[in-house]
Amino acid sequence: MRKLNSAMERFALRHPNFGVPNLMLYIVIGNAAAFFLLRMTNGEAIRFLYFDWGQVLRGQVWRLVTFIFVPDNLQPFNLILSLYFMYFISSMLEREWGTPKFSLYYLSGVLLTILTGVISHYAFGFGILTGTYYVGMSMFLAFAALYPDARLMLLYIIPVKAKWLAAADLALFAVDVIAALLRGDWLSALLPVIALLNFLIFFWCEITDQISRQRAYARHRNSRQTIQFKSAVRQQRKKEAQQGYRHKCAVCGRTDTDFPDLEFRYCSRCAGYHCFCVDHIFNHEHFKE
Repeated sequence: MRKLNSAMERFALRHPNFGVPNLMLYIVIGNAAAFFLLRMTNGEAIRFLYFDWGQVLRGQVWRLVTFIFVPDNLQPFNLILSLYFMYFISSMLEREWGTPKFSLYYLSGVLLTILTGVISHYAFGFGILTGTYYVGMSMFLAFAALYPDARLMLLYIIPVKAKWLAAADLALFAVDVIAALLRGDWLSALLPVIALLNFLIFFWCEITDQISRQRAYARHRNSRQTIQFKSAVRQQRKKEAQQGYRHKCAVCGRTDTDFPDLEFRYCSRCAGYHCFCVDHIFNHEHFKE
């Protein structure tokens, strides 16, 4: 998976002219046009946009592309909001990644979805795809991975961080897969998995590196050296609380509690740790072992 991730990164860097700038704008316009077509024809004409591998083999090759314009939401208000949201997150991704990598990410999701439809056609006898809902959800997962603390409006009124919404979406993915398996709909069970796979292909290195950092941090926190250091700090703080000061000059006896503006230093030439005020740091007899 790491090699595939690196290959995607290299392809995007070596082909700066790859992709379509502002790609999602055209897809949003296509979704809006398909919605009006649906309204005018009571849903009959839009069936010719669905992906159906059997019909593709009969010469209806436009279905390889047109299914991405089929809207996932048929309520006008919800459709407007969903299209705006998808355009917003896609613009952020394209700005962060650049056009080549974003176009590659979207194209990869679409191609994996088509491949799933083809496999389903031959394996289960059914492979009709009506939209790219899970491709859009994989885009949101990418957005949440890049901007985990970005605040989005849940139900249009409640601000929620993107990382928590992404966690909820992953839970919904699991629910969708289980529900599809229970009713024997293998294609619907595969689509969320494929969308998640597309996300993992592009974020595998970041995910594994983050896990490695978390493990290293956990080992550091639980290491013997760290525990001893924390114990020494606690003992030092306890000692300071008991004696009422932190620094005390070994010559004049002044402390940082009595003279908070007075500076104190430790002498590197003395044996052990001995503190002196600025008046005696260079004017004292060095302690010997």
